[in-house]
Amino acid sequence: MAQQGKESSGNRLIARNKRARFEYELGDGYEAGVVLIGSEARSLRDRAADLSDAWVEIDPHHEAWLKGMRIPEMKHAAFGHRENRPRKLLLHDYEITRLKSAVEREGMTIVATRLYFKNHRVKVEIHVARGKRKHDKRQALKERDAAREARDAIRRAKGN
Repeated sequence: MAQQGKESSGNRLIARNKRARFEYELGDGYEAGVVLIGSEARSLRDRAADLSDAWVEIDPHHEAWLKGMRIPEMKHAAFGHRENRPRKLLLHDYEITRLKSAVEREGMTIVATRLYFKNHRVKVEIHVARGKRKHDKRQALKERDAAREARDAIRRAKGN
């Protein structure tokens, strides 16, 4: 029986990179495990993380590393950690190959969009992405403003 007040899937959001959807056109997405040390995992339980500058780099040894993610150090931890240290991602070999070919061939980048707990394990959602140009960003802002105005107009019409 599921416990009351908890999500049935066992997922709990830690952090979201809202800037990624604005700055990039997101392509294929992957779910990866993150290798952490104890003080980092405890800090994430308090939902303390920043993904705004996080990206993935694939090294020559065919391993994926999450860089730029900030996990604040806990003041009362016995063994601390560096806030911005690179963290290894757990991906299948074929997924790393696909990511590497997309970055090399098409000049794309890999960005982290969400960090969450899934069945008591920390997972990160990563996407292959292409940077938007300035006029694309302006168009996205116009569309968002138009949608907001339409919602407000509908809300006002229902209220009267």
